[in-house]
Amino acid sequence: MSGIDTDCMTLSRFMLEEQGRCEGATGEMTQLLNAISTACKGISSAVHRAGISHLYGIAGSTNTTGDQQKKLDVLSNDLFVNQLKSCFATCALVSEENETVVEVEATKQGKYIVAFDPLDGSSNIDCLVSIGSVFGIWKRKSEPGPVAKEDCLQKGREMVGAGYCLFGSATFIVISTGCGVNGFQLDPSIGEFILTDRIMSVKKKGNIISCNEGYAKYWDKAITEYVQKKKFPEEGTPYSCRYIGSMVADVHRTIKYGGIFLYPGNSKSPQGKLRLQYECNPMAFLIEQAGGMATTGTQDVLDIVPTDIHERCPMILGSPDDVKEFLEIAAKHYK
Repeated sequence: MSGIDTDCMTLSRFMLEEQGRCEGATGEMTQLLNAISTACKGISSAVHRAGISHLYGIAGSTNTTGDQQKKLDVLSNDLFVNQLKSCFATCALVSEENETVVEVEATKQGKYIVAFDPLDGSSNIDCLVSIGSVFGIWKRKSEPGPVAKEDCLQKGREMVGAGYCLFGSATFIVISTGCGVNGFQLDPSIGEFILTDRIMSVKKKGNIISCNEGYAKYWDKAITEYVQKKKFPEEGTPYSCRYIGSMVADVHRTIKYGGIFLYPGNSKSPQGKLRLQYECNPMAFLIEQAGGMATTGTQDVLDIVPTDIHERCPMILGSPDDVKEFLEIAAKHYK
């Protein structure tokens, strides 16, 4: 009668139940995801109080990829780093905001490496557009002790988990540990993420195309031909164009409604803008777990062998039929 579910499936409860199904589980993944969810709750609170708490604007520095750091970027990174270093489940952290790997002190080390963009879509912060956090999780391969460089440069195919948190009209976290994709909405009345979207899946084919057409003059022939085909089809209805400019929001819409998201390379930036380890790989992992596809145009994103923690990567992802249609066009142009 109260409108409150007294037997709700919280994220913590969900992870404990999943842990119970996995033979040999140690609970470290549960600790890790609880730490990430706590960081996301803190960021959500800061985002929704940013104007009141004077958190809008530039912090006065740039990050490793040359982007100006906003005050919320710095705060979000601190929340992620502090939560992950103290959860006893991680050994190394890779952040967009840190030039080098953040290694966890030996007495607190666990077996996981986490790469993350603490606040994606920073350019939209001050105008209240949806923004988000992205993270990917790998197991270390080296023995306990100093973390090897190779541990932080594993392929996306070797990930054991990934997720993102969207800060929009609601705060919503999407997680996969390799057994499907599940979504949890933050209930502010109890301060918990509640399972609302069990086993999320992307449509086989959509009717939305998402890309920044401001770069159209720099696109290659494959991207140009595909976008024109979707906007001006010989028959049928044109695709709707929807581009928010916050990757988390654009990808979340693609998972929910289907269609295709493109952030390709171009003549000015051949490798695009998105970073492989903490943006492309996590999103590619999630979209594949949801039944979609993610490609650079020439290979699956998850099969790329990274050479640098801040490496960039072209990205095309979404409904399988839409991505396959793009690949057919790409095959004519990419040799």
